[in-house]
Formats: sequence, C-alpha cells, structure tokens
Amino acid sequence: MEKLRIGVIGVGKLGTYHCQALTRMPSVALVGVYDASEAARHQASLTLGVKPYDSMDDLLGEVDAVTVAVPTVAHLDVCRRVLAKGVHVFVEKPIASSVPEAEEIIALAKQHNLTLQVGHIERFNPAIRALEGIELAPLFIESHRLAPFDPRGTDVAVVLDLMIHDIDIILSLVRSEVTHIAANGVAVVSHEPDIANARIQFANGCVANVTASRISQRKMRKMRLFQRDTYISIDFLLHITEVFQMVDLEAPEPAESFSAILGQVDKGARRRKVLYTKLTPPETDALQAELQAFVHAVVTGTPPPVTGEDARRALAVASDIVSIVKQGMPAS
Repeated sequence: MEKLRIGVIGVGKLGTYHCQALTRMPSVALVGVYDASEAARHQASLTLGVKPYDSMDDLLGEVDAVTVAVPTVAHLDVCRRVLAKGVHVFVEKPIASSVPEAEEIIALAKQHNLTLQVGHIERFNPAIRALEGIELAPLFIESHRLAPFDPRGTDVAVVLDLMIHDIDIILSLVRSEVTHIAANGVAVVSHEPDIANARIQFANGCVANVTASRISQRKMRKMRLFQRDTYISIDFLLHITEVFQMVDLEAPEPAESFSAILGQVDKGARRRKVLYTKLTPPETDALQAELQAFVHAVVTGTPPPVTGEDARRALAVASDIVSIVKQGMPAS
C-alpha cells in the first residue's frame, strides 16, 4: 500500500510533536517541513532528520496532506494556500482567529473537496474515549483547566488558548443549541484575559460552568458530568474516568475494570445502591490517535472526527465568551 505523503507547516513546539508522531506511523511518509523561520526549519532538520523546505509552495507540490501548527493569526493565510494547491489539511485549534475566517476555511475545503480536520486533541484523550458506549445525557457540567504561566499562547485570551478544549468537548456531549452565556475574567500577566469563567446554558436545559486559567501554581484538567442517577468524573491529565451511579438494589455490577458498592439508599419508592466504576481507558497517545484519524479520513474520503463545522461552533462560543469577558473588564 502506498504511503500518504505528509508535510508539516510550522515546526515550533507543537509542530515538532507532529513530526515525531507522524514518523511513528507506518502508513505515512513524512516528506518534509516548512517554517517561516529559517532557523526553525533547519533545527527541525537537524533534530528530527526531516527535509527542510525554503518555500511552502515547494513543500505543497510534493505532498498529499499537511498538518498546520503555525500561530492562530496565520491559519487563514496558510490554509488558503494549502487548499488552493489541492492538499488536505489538519490545522491546530482554534481553527482561526475569528468565525468569518473559520467559515472561509471551511468553504474552501468544501469547494476543493478536501479533508479538513481541526486539532481539538482532547477528543482523543483516553479519559474521554473511555466513555465510549456509556449513555450520556448531562444536565450539569463543571470543568477546570488550569495551567502555570507560559508565554506561548498569550497572544490570545485564555478562552481561546485553553478553555476552547473544554468548550469543544461540552458541545460534542450536549448536542443542543446554546441559549445564553454569562462570563467574567481578568487580564493579569498579559493584555488578554488570563483567567475566565463562563456559564453556558443550552436549549435542552443543560448548564455548563467552565473555568480556565493560565496563572495557576499547578496543572488541572478535570471535568465533571452530572445526569439523572449518574455522576462522572474525568481527569484529562491522569487519564482517569470514574462513574458513580444509582441503580436498583438488585441490579448486577458492570463487568468493568473495578467496581464497588459505596452505599445503599432506602428512601423513596425504589431501593437503590451507589455503584462505583473505574473505566479502563484505551492505551493510546492522543496526538498520534488524532493524526491517525486524519490520515484515515484522507485515505477513505470519510468525514474526520473533528470537522471544520465542529471547530467553528466551538470558536463561536469561545469568541462570545471573550467578548462578554472584555466588556466586563476594567479599562487598562
């Protein structure tokens, strides 16, 4: 079987990870890399053993697909050039700097009949994938994504840098229209909001309370889902997914990795017990899994797991949150 020829555009920290993941995939031939910085592309050549291209167009002329890991402000320009050359594209999140830019990228991909996948990597986190097969109908969601300060990413608000991960996950789980957003936040170490909280209400009655900070002392990436008779705890960092469920007293325990009865509830019409289950996550690398999904979508012509439309919706909600937060921030 002929290998899919792929290039990487942008070889900073994330683009370097792309290269490393692609070289581990037997179905892929990593043709080379391009970066606007000559030093960056030649450093990638030295450390990764890949061919550096001095021209993006030269690289595009030799590949079937590319991954794009350049700053968000450059996504539209790069994707325009890539899609115009008839090359499939995987672009890191957020898909673009604004919703109109995202819509242009989506339209160009459709016009040229090319695969467009967006790098919302938490969709591939083992802790989320452990939920496959679980019936989900969340009524309340709470998430915290906290990180120590890192100058990378401070050109955009923390909502677009970190919170958008959880927004995308929440939208994929709830699958209902957003009806109202309340939000607040402050700029502490940059000119953009560095810590923010948003309350998102959906048409089906679900409410999500989402917090993100890039000025925390330690990392935290947790999400909690509450639905009728069930509480689910997800730790994205430790890849731990726990389910606490109220079931009829006579119900059998599920055949999962570990389960225990934590208590019994005798009040009400039904006698029930609290069943604890620790789900078994798949042993996969999230970045490699999402790039493999992109390759599969290109080769088979099937829709990717995270489409441009998915990314546009997450960006639209994130952009609304940023606008609301900035309206409430004191003038600098």
